[in-house]
Amino acid sequence: MTEPAPDFANLPAPAEGILVTLFITVREVTRSRDFYSRILGGTVVLDENPCIVRLSNSWIIMNPGGPPTPDKPGISVVDYQPGDTTSTFLNLRVADIHAYYEEWKAKGAEFLTPPIDRQAEIRCYMRDPDGYLIEVGQSTGLLQGKLAAKRPEDLPG
Repeated sequence: MTEPAPDFANLPAPAEGILVTLFITVREVTRSRDFYSRILGGTVVLDENPCIVRLSNSWIIMNPGGPPTPDKPGISVVDYQPGDTTSTFLNLRVADIHAYYEEWKAKGAEFLTPPIDRQAEIRCYMRDPDGYLIEVGQSTGLLQGKLAAKRPEDLPG
């Protein structure tokens, strides 16, 4: 079986300026590629080494971890250890959160909760196959100037 040819027209390679992509370290490239393409609807640009999936107007780049390299001496890329803490997550903004929630759930996405109305937005979270947290949100009240409520710890005094 031959591997699909790279989709050179959709590589994240700007002709000028910059373009933002997200790199994630994955344990099984095929499993993660399937999640970001089949469940979330992304387009596979490059199958592997690294795997690149175009997701709407952005790209997810995936590869297993590895030891230091000459361009990042002393730094190892390691697998994410899923748990109850995170310091970064993918944020997907959608036009109709309930439609995406139902579609992705039917395809096998595992959400922490159904969408919850937070006044400024409706949002929910899911995890990818490696445990990375993904926020799915739809701006609602924010479009009319309604901001999220401040948490008590963020208030002065």
